[in-house]
Amino acid sequence: MPIVGKLLRRFRAGAHRSPLAAPEYTGADTIDITSSAFDDGGPIPQRHAGAAVGDNVSPPLRWSGVPAPTKQLALVIDDIDVPGPKPLMHTIALIEADRRSLDEGELKPGAAGVRFVKAFGDSYVGPAPIRGHGPHHYRFQLFALDQPVPDDVTDHKGFLAAIAGHVLARGVLTGTYER
Repeated sequence: MPIVGKLLRRFRAGAHRSPLAAPEYTGADTIDITSSAFDDGGPIPQRHAGAAVGDNVSPPLRWSGVPAPTKQLALVIDDIDVPGPKPLMHTIALIEADRRSLDEGELKPGAAGVRFVKAFGDSYVGPAPIRGHGPHHYRFQLFALDQPVPDDVTDHKGFLAAIAGHVLARGVLTGTYER
């Protein structure tokens, strides 16, 4: 229903309302994260959009600049333009510290060196904004952590608590999607 999206167009959470905007989630260093599927600030291809509108295949990601003492990486994909009180976390994936990339479609259960924490889903959940709401910004945020997230952490609240104050570096790649 495009009418609902149009009615809600002025309502957007905004990056400033993300729990990840707090100082305990920033690091001293910056990670460079890129994708061959889209440029930073550019449109995300439909292939990587959510199951309702695309193929829900995760885009390829590459990164560099991970500090040597990193014990684990955490990838958070969120939509900062949802019409709600805070951005929606689509995907949270914990990745082995020595990885420097994820191939297209690799962000799924069973991938070597990747463990998911329940967010909006418990695997890759691609963009699927409300039809008619305008462009949404999806952030692929990569965090270098000084300690691994415990195995008993299973949801986004526990994840946020586990990484608070343990971020060595952070990188952000933003893509847009509109229906």
